[in-house]
Amino acid sequence: MVSRALRIPAASLVLLTLVGCGYALVGKGNNIPEHVQRVYIAPLANETTRAEVDQLLTRAITEEFVTRKQFEIVSSLEGADGVLDGAVLLFDTHPILFDEDGRGTEYQLTINVRMRFQDRVEDQTLWKNDRYVYKETYESDASDVNFVDLETGAIGEAAARFARTVVIDLLEGF
Repeated sequence: MVSRALRIPAASLVLLTLVGCGYALVGKGNNIPEHVQRVYIAPLANETTRAEVDQLLTRAITEEFVTRKQFEIVSSLEGADGVLDGAVLLFDTHPILFDEDGRGTEYQLTINVRMRFQDRVEDQTLWKNDRYVYKETYESDASDVNFVDLETGAIGEAAARFARTVVIDLLEGF
C-alpha cells in the first residue's frame, strides 16, 4: 500500500503536469479580454469566382456568435470593441466518387479563408488564421436538373459547421 506521504506529492505532481500542459475543459475557454463585449462581424470579402459563398459564410459565422450569447453583435464598426473580418480566398468543389457512367456522385467541397479578430480598444490582433482550410464532402446526382442548387445547399450546410469551428478556434485558441 502506498503511504500517505507519497500520495500527496504524487497527486500534486499530476495536477501540476495537467496545468502546465494547458489542460482545460473543451467549451469553457475564452481568449477574448473581458472589455470586448460588442463585436462587429464584417462581411467576408470574396476573392473567388463562386457567387454567394462569402454571404453564406458571413451569415453562418454571425448566427454562431448569436447562439453563443457571449457578445453583443453590432451592425456597424462604430461602437464595436472587437471586429471579426476576413476573406474567402478559395472555393473549390470536385468529384471524388463516380457512377458507372463516369458522372460524379460525391464531391469534395474546399473552402480556404483568411480570418482575423481585432481588439479595437487595445488596437491589437487577438487571433488570426491566414489559411483556414475547411473540407467537406456531399453527395449529388449529376442527372438531377437541380445540380447547381445542390452545390449551393451543400455550401449552406457546410457553412454552419465551418462557422462553428472558426468560433471555437477563436474563443478557445486551438
